[in-house]
Amino acid sequence: MSRYITITLQQRGVSARARLLDAEAPRTAEAVWQALPTAGQVFHGKFARNEIYTLVPAFAEQEPGPENQTVTPIPGDLCYFSFEGVLDNPAYGYDASAGTAENRLLIDLAVFYGRNNLLLNGDVGWVPGNVFATIEQGLDELAAACQDVWMGGARGETLAFARAADA
Repeated sequence: MSRYITITLQQRGVSARARLLDAEAPRTAEAVWQALPTAGQVFHGKFARNEIYTLVPAFAEQEPGPENQTVTPIPGDLCYFSFEGVLDNPAYGYDASAGTAENRLLIDLAVFYGRNNLLLNGDVGWVPGNVFATIEQGLDELAAACQDVWMGGARGETLAFARAADA
């Protein structure tokens, strides 16, 4: 039986529903499922193109490792990335309060809402992500809200992930 999660831009009041890819990314899907609900400040992708994401402290008992990876996510893909020391480069623009010295490993939970994404960072090269879910309902509305994050700003907006009510 499929498991579903909701992705919400809280201030904008927009949600979408995604199916976990348990067969394709079982370790990642389970790690995310066990961590729900989780939420954080939304950011709009600077390198990847049509992406919003949040950074949260590491939550998996054991990191899932690479599975179902891509560097060309499509609209509706939800990806999991883990980064260590991501706040060290001031060019990225993260507030130092987003991480702590004790917890250097951050998890990036990303939502891709449009086409032509390429996970290539000029500083580090290719950045493959684990595709752990796919949006099946509400992508058009969420994409419009994501575009508003890009053009209208991310300040004060929270990206939330939760188990779907009927999950």
